[in-house]
Amino acid sequence: MSYHLADFDYHLPKELIAQKPIRPRDHSRLLLLDRRSGALTHRHFYDLPDYLRPGDLLILNNSKVFPARLLGQKKLSGGRVEVFLHQPLKKITEKNIWECLIGGRVQAGLEIEFFQSKLKKPVLSAKLIKNNQDGTWQVEFNLSGQKFWRVVEKIGAVPLPPYIKRSRQLAADRQNYQTVYAADSEIGSAAAPTAGLHFTKNLLKKIQAKGVKIRYVTLHVGLGTFAPVKTEKISDHKMHREFASISAATIAEIQRVKKQGGRLIAVGTTSCRVLESLTWPLAAVNRSYWTDIFIYPGYRLKLVDALVTNFHLPKSSLIMLVSALARKTNIDRAYQAAITEKYRFFSYGDAMFIY
Repeated sequence: MSYHLADFDYHLPKELIAQKPIRPRDHSRLLLLDRRSGALTHRHFYDLPDYLRPGDLLILNNSKVFPARLLGQKKLSGGRVEVFLHQPLKKITEKNIWECLIGGRVQAGLEIEFFQSKLKKPVLSAKLIKNNQDGTWQVEFNLSGQKFWRVVEKIGAVPLPPYIKRSRQLAADRQNYQTVYAADSEIGSAAAPTAGLHFTKNLLKKIQAKGVKIRYVTLHVGLGTFAPVKTEKISDHKMHREFASISAATIAEIQRVKKQGGRLIAVGTTSCRVLESLTWPLAAVNRSYWTDIFIYPGYRLKLVDALVTNFHLPKSSLIMLVSALARKTNIDRAYQAAITEKYRFFSYGDAMFIY
């Protein structure tokens, strides 16, 4: 069947868009969807261990969000410019060049300065090098390495999605918009892998105590995850690539679980895309790669058996992914049930377990 963008649209009342997370994290609601029968069950996220089995393998994305939104000003005119750090161009090692989204009227060669508080001298500067013609720019910064990251931590803002309305950013957002298992060694996400926001350290311990293994992969979340689908025929959509990695030990654990009949459960669409990007048969070696995999109905998942996920935006690649896993008719029913039951949607909202 050939799907069109309008097939993945739905009406969501604005009051169901979550503006802040539930406290404690694991007290969010959980909608369980049996993808074979279509049966729906309403629970809370702290009930998730009841639906996991000894021998299951839970895969989480440990990428850490950084304050990717920088507000600067044009060096010559003083006009405001917003720079959203998307991903570094790792192939250029002698310079710190990033692929960025730019807000404001700009042109190649423009120099931008960034200031901290009331300091008169800029703490960071940048130059627009090239328009990539895909909505992003190549931007070169004058600092690199740890010096660059220290400045970004001081002047950057947490990249909350635009549907979370703030007159000013809350200090709590830096903690709230980060999973409890984000690794300091894996800084690189311009947006949170939001399915993981529901987990607490105590809940992870309960899951492990049940005999469920937990392993981590890394996908630095960027435009590939959240860029809107604009093509009328969804098969014409091209994903932006994102950087992913998985260890040999985790691949070996996946092989073991699959051989023994356990379920491979991805936490979040990002973890799902890391796993589905692996080539079969699996080779137990450390893997780092760029992925632009686009999963939509008609795609048959090779590895993932179940998915913990949030409720996604209409017409997004994410709702297309869950429709591929669970069948679109099941997802349509589940979303309508969630709206009727007044579940909270999107990044700070409630969760689903599709099994």
